Amino acid sequence: MALKINLKPGEKLVINGAVIENGDHRASLLILNKASILRQRDIMQPDEVTTPARRIYFAIMMMYLDADGHAEHYAEFALRSSEFISAISSSEGLDLCLKIGRHVLETNYYQALMTCRKLLEFEAKRLAAAAQPATIADASGA
Repeated sequence: MALKINLKPGEKLVINGAVIENGDHRASLLILNKASILRQRDIMQPDEVTTPARRIYFAIMMMYLDADGHAEHYAEFALRSSEFISAISSSEGLDLCLKIGRHVLETNYYQALMTCRKLLEFEAKRLAAAAQPATIADASGA
């Protein structure tokens, strides 16, 4: 079964490591065989790797796109995942980490990335909650 990708003008995607940019008009591509494909919105740049969950996402993305560097990227994924798991106690976060790990072990990297997006949301909520200033009642000990 073919994969149909609709591209907006100027939108980029990566297919098996090749960066492709659409021209001035909408376009459709049919991918007829298995390929590693990421749309521009799913690609994380190195300077965006600023949190623990983003480090996990980036390692998975690199495993997906860079087969030659797989061992190095897998080692990074394993390290970052174990660090993340050690730092959280939430069953929701742990469940997401287990699902991601399962997808990686099955070499289903695209699904691992999509599950890791949920881990990014989980982390963002936790970081936002931690950044909330204490209320006056909390500060006064009431």
